[in-house]
Amino acid sequence: MIRRTEGQPAPLLSIQDLVTTIATDYGIVRAVNHISFDLQPGRTLGIVGESGSGKSILAKSILNLLPKNADISRNSGIWFDGLELNKMSPKAINGVRGQRIAIIFQDPMSSLNPVMTIGNQIAESLIRHLGMRKKRARNRSVELLKSAGISNPGQRIRQYPHQLSGGMRQRVAMAIALACEPDLLIADEPTTALDVTVQAEILDLLAQRQTQKNMAMILITHDLGVAAGRADDIIVIYAGRIVEQAPADQLFSFMRMPYTQALMNSIPRLENRPHTRLNSIQGRSPDLTNLPRGCSFAPRCPQAQQRCTRQTPPLSSDDRQDHLFACWYPVRGRN
Repeated sequence: MIRRTEGQPAPLLSIQDLVTTIATDYGIVRAVNHISFDLQPGRTLGIVGESGSGKSILAKSILNLLPKNADISRNSGIWFDGLELNKMSPKAINGVRGQRIAIIFQDPMSSLNPVMTIGNQIAESLIRHLGMRKKRARNRSVELLKSAGISNPGQRIRQYPHQLSGGMRQRVAMAIALACEPDLLIADEPTTALDVTVQAEILDLLAQRQTQKNMAMILITHDLGVAAGRADDIIVIYAGRIVEQAPADQLFSFMRMPYTQALMNSIPRLENRPHTRLNSIQGRSPDLTNLPRGCSFAPRCPQAQQRCTRQTPPLSSDDRQDHLFACWYPVRGRN
């Protein structure tokens, strides 16, 4: 868990020993494996890891949007502003979800309703959560589209998702998520499949709204480069477990986990010549129904030794108390 310093405000969100399992035909998958962290108001937490590492299941666990075959351990705690979300009834959590906690999903085509106009989808949230009348909700929908960087918003509210580009659909999803001015926004890979210019514009808009409203944000991404410039603190997840956790500036100046270093090395660099082969992490992510003994990253780690295949390293720190890592033989020196 990110340690609080003296005088630091109480966390808006506190995740305590979260375990989320999924029953499959091949066995029980522990998609989220004893994860704990705190998030203060106005702060951005970056959650980084490869596809399948458990990032999205973690986000869905917070909002109780899990599939029927998924289950959260009774010993887990998901606290939001004094409310224990995982112990609330579906009706009660519906009053929090969308109004005080909002989420932007990776693929707007799967989260937007294809048979409802853009305007009606935004207005629906305003009417349901804020009790606005239809005319006021429609006018507010136009304002929200304009603030999301969409031109001709009065025309766009009458269109359907398939009539918009991918970047515009993601802006609509962002407008819906921010409509009720939530205290916490979860952005789950919000810029995947968008070109870099649109990516930057959307992330800038989110940062602007965050500053205006003192909104906390969880930014989920597989790209450490995105997290580097946007997050205050970063959690790196591998096989459902936190393997490194630190303030962003500290993590990038002094990485300890070989997996984090491997993710960083796989980022394309501007100084590379055209057609330079990208670095990749060798091997495959482990089977979550049959995790290897010891460190889950050991089969892919160039620094692994016998101890790594026999004992699971705890998440702990050395001389930097707010920098946690799970490795017997951590990377040493600056990157």
